[in-house]
Amino acid sequence: MGIAIDESLLDDLNYPGFDVLNYAIDQHNQKKDRLKRLNDYYDGQQDILSHQMQNNQHSSNNKVLVNHAKYITDMITGFIAGNPISYSAGKDKNIDAIVQLFQDLNIQKHDIESEKDLSVFGSSFELLYAKEIGTPDKPRTEVQIGSIDPRGMVMVTDDTIEHNPLFAIHIQPKYTLKGSDSGFLISIYTKTNVIQYRTYSGSNLSDANIKTTTVKKHYFGDVPVVEYRNNEERQGDYEQNITQIDAYNALQSDRITDKQDFIDALLVVYGFSLQGEKDDEDSKKLRNGLIDGAPGKGEEGASVEWLTKQLDEQQVELLSKSIENDIHKTSYVPNMNDENFMGNVSGEAMKYKLFGLLNLLSVKSMYLIEGLKRRLTLVQHFLQVQGQATDISGCKITITPNIPVNLSDVISNIKNADGIIPRMITYSWLPDVDDPKDVEEQLAKQKTDDIKTSQKALTGDKGANIDQPPYSEEDSIDDPINNKKKSGPI
Repeated sequence: MGIAIDESLLDDLNYPGFDVLNYAIDQHNQKKDRLKRLNDYYDGQQDILSHQMQNNQHSSNNKVLVNHAKYITDMITGFIAGNPISYSAGKDKNIDAIVQLFQDLNIQKHDIESEKDLSVFGSSFELLYAKEIGTPDKPRTEVQIGSIDPRGMVMVTDDTIEHNPLFAIHIQPKYTLKGSDSGFLISIYTKTNVIQYRTYSGSNLSDANIKTTTVKKHYFGDVPVVEYRNNEERQGDYEQNITQIDAYNALQSDRITDKQDFIDALLVVYGFSLQGEKDDEDSKKLRNGLIDGAPGKGEEGASVEWLTKQLDEQQVELLSKSIENDIHKTSYVPNMNDENFMGNVSGEAMKYKLFGLLNLLSVKSMYLIEGLKRRLTLVQHFLQVQGQATDISGCKITITPNIPVNLSDVISNIKNADGIIPRMITYSWLPDVDDPKDVEEQLAKQKTDDIKTSQKALTGDKGANIDQPPYSEEDSIDDPINNKKKSGPI
């Protein structure tokens, strides 16, 4: 979560005081219940599991959980982050070092984790840090990027319209081997330093509660924490659907309970009773569905019937579908089991069916790209400190939705756009391409190989080196064995 404060309250931006830090931590702790509830719904720990029948404690109490929350998050995460995010350098700019770093870090896996947190909590955080790798003789430092659980991270910004980051706080509880509390590790990330406080107990910072303090310098040029927002309100993708999810689960649970109660219905006997030894035998026969010598029907006779509740299954099914449709409609995530998605549907037709989800992507992408640009800025600064030339100005970030693609149509569009739209842009239309420059280099190499193959075919000498011209008569040498000229290298 983000907390805005007046920058003038800080005496030193690189060493925030305990009063400001404790204020930010307290503000964060007030939001933890909301974050926990959102995470519980994704994990399947929903309110239906504590549902109790109010009117009849002896009735069945089935608890059916259909996890629409997980479905919504997994669908949106795969839709947005299923394809690698593409980075295209600006004109006459070079970002090869950054692209290579992202490939080495398997950044797509990290992006999927980050998007999942965005969908669940409404915000996500990533930490950039330096890690020493290599050998003792040749040590080197490399940038690492890791996801931080939003339940333990606070971003503090100024209160200007730009909300510039001032510092970030990572709140990490510590435990003993027996599972008892052992204080907290509070890490403060400023624009120049990483300050870590180890407390005796609790997360409140004071001179008396601090066990150890460490300070390290970093080289990212700014607060090395990136906050991503899911939307302006920082709401999760299913946060506004929780009441609908609860209603659907309650309806399905009661539906199963009614069915089970129908099977376990009471048998009502009119006109006679089962008492005594003989009647005990009749009672056993009755349980097996057979009784001998029952009184005849009539005013003085007997009758037997089941006491059941009348179920209007058609109305229940109608209500169930109505609630489920509302969940999909208001979350913009379509029901892929719906009949509208059955059969052979072209990629273009699929886009119209996913129109709501595509609109959601357009909004989420704006906030996601904002965070990705900040990531690029931090990585660029670190690489420049190491002496690597990179320039992210004009870099284009492309997020390609993970939907079925008609590859022949894409190739046709690329051909038709050749000479009108730069190839570095059209190559980014290809699915599973995160660096259009690689495609251009592979095509150039392929053309060179084709030219060499054509030259080799024209020489008529399949075994000759195409880089060496064919032998001429002047290159012939004497063959002392056969007493004749022999063509070959001298």
